[in-house]
Amino acid sequence: MAVPLDAIRAFHIAFRKDIKAIDTAAYSAARGEVGLDLVVKRYTFFNEVLVWHANGEEEFVFTTLESVAPLVAEAYERDHRGLDLLFESLDKAVTASDTLAIARATRAFDFFLNFHLNKEEAHLYRIFNERVSMPDQWTVLGKMSQKVPRERFPEVVSWLYPLIRPEDRENMTRIFQRVLPAPAFTGATQLIKAAIGDNWAELTHRIPGLK
Repeated sequence: MAVPLDAIRAFHIAFRKDIKAIDTAAYSAARGEVGLDLVVKRYTFFNEVLVWHANGEEEFVFTTLESVAPLVAEAYERDHRGLDLLFESLDKAVTASDTLAIARATRAFDFFLNFHLNKEEAHLYRIFNERVSMPDQWTVLGKMSQKVPRERFPEVVSWLYPLIRPEDRENMTRIFQRVLPAPAFTGATQLIKAAIGDNWAELTHRIPGLK
């Protein structure tokens, strides 16, 4: 059975994989090889999703934790401000078309983001899972999802699903099935189908009844 933290883990996996691809492309470009197009095309949207996720954490996860584990979230909010600064550095480097500065910025972003996500999973979300009831976890997840502008939801699905593993696709789809009204879920499944292409058959095997 899918649980709220499965959605958090799925996004964390996608963030790790995407920033790695962006960093690899930036490194190739700095060496005079092909690759910078991937950075330019992806880094802004990647950061938009990261900011929506971080804002949802700060507004709903961190405030919920404050009542059961005071002061735990403060360090993670500081991490988020550090990620903001890293994006600013990357954005300036891209604007200046400085391939070496871009590669340095993506390497720093990759390292710090992975460090932050690993720490959240090992500490903050472990406490969240132990001390926040399951109904409250579902409520928090629902509120977090509202940080994504409704008109951008198709872009998020198209970005997320190719980056995550089959088991995470199953969990995310089951979560959508639980929290979305039936017509909205039907629309979401069509977005998922388009996003994962030939892997749709495996998802329908995992979740019979998908159309």
